[in-house]
Amino acid sequence: MDINELRQWIAQRDSFSILETVDVHTGTRSILKEFDCVIEAPNWTQDGKYLVYNSQGNMYTYELSTGEIKKIDAGLAIDCNNDHVLSPDNTQLAVSHFTNEDATSRIYILPLQGGVPRLVTENGPSYLHGWSPDGKHLAYCAERGGQYDIYTISIDGGSETQLTNLPGLDDGPEYSPDGKYIWFNSTRSGLMQVWRMEADGSNPTHMVKEESNCWFPHVSPDGKLVVYIAYGKGDVDAGDHPANKNVELRLIPAEGGESKTIVSLFGGQGTINVNSWSPDNRTIAFVSYRLKS
Repeated sequence: MDINELRQWIAQRDSFSILETVDVHTGTRSILKEFDCVIEAPNWTQDGKYLVYNSQGNMYTYELSTGEIKKIDAGLAIDCNNDHVLSPDNTQLAVSHFTNEDATSRIYILPLQGGVPRLVTENGPSYLHGWSPDGKHLAYCAERGGQYDIYTISIDGGSETQLTNLPGLDDGPEYSPDGKYIWFNSTRSGLMQVWRMEADGSNPTHMVKEESNCWFPHVSPDGKLVVYIAYGKGDVDAGDHPANKNVELRLIPAEGGESKTIVSLFGGQGTINVNSWSPDNRTIAFVSYRLKS
């Protein structure tokens, strides 16, 4: 697939998008805005003023107080997917951009206010998910030699470090706020499930054991709670997280325990691919969808 074919494939997903928030304590949902196009994966800025999201390959900010939307000038990075992360100091934005040469996702860093993107991962495909709390490393899922595993790399690029090496799919790596752990999702147990390991890849621990396919664990800023998205066991293959499915957002204590469902919605791909916790640990931003026909 070349870059033009990829763009056409992305454009075929034609849905209404509803940008929402949910209070994790009360379950109260609030609609911020409805879009006549597909938007995905809101990040919440540290000052609580903006959400950053992707749509049709571009990156945007949504100002919560006014509803104003601004496109981020990302230079050559005009084919970004829904894997994007803010630096801990919120001055930079890391994106996964499909390069023109081979339509393969690679990771770039640019100023959050816009600017020239800088290539971090020479190899592809690489799908970004985490930025270490000390600001020095990125964590991502990458396919190397036919197998998808979790890697880390310096924000300056260079050699990547492989953290997992098992058949199947390991994806969604995200650092805990203290930098001690990396949370991720993996098919190593059969279904897609939520796992946690030390930041160096040691001591993998099965944190969510459910009869569901569970993706994209996101840790609250205070490190106490984890939200993830769950598909029905028979609705999808373990290694797939498609759009336009009935899914749930579930919450667990970061130290483990029973999950509770906080939202049931029509969504999936694009709903919470990235960390979308509010800075006060109370609210999660997400996207639900409605088909146009």
